[in-house]
Amino acid sequence: MSKEARQKAMDEHIRVGNLYPSVKLNTTYSFGLDDQEFVVAFETDSPQDFLDLVMALRETEGSRYTLRDTPIYTCKLMELKDALDLVG
Repeated sequence: MSKEARQKAMDEHIRVGNLYPSVKLNTTYSFGLDDQEFVVAFETDSPQDFLDLVMALRETEGSRYTLRDTPIYTCKLMELKDALDLVG
């Protein structure tokens, strides 16, 4: 892809992400992390908004070049004591 086409795809990605203000998007280059160019991480307290965002992103131009778009790791931020109480 040309630089302009790549920028257009990233601009669309950001525009769609901005439609879900409860989800924080973190996009970074993936130097040395495998074969992909970018790694995208999401932060939210609203799993439904996250799922809606992922579905919306699957309709974007950039998704044609996405190798994997399934969450690798999801979690809920909490105090260690509270986490231990859940498993104990």
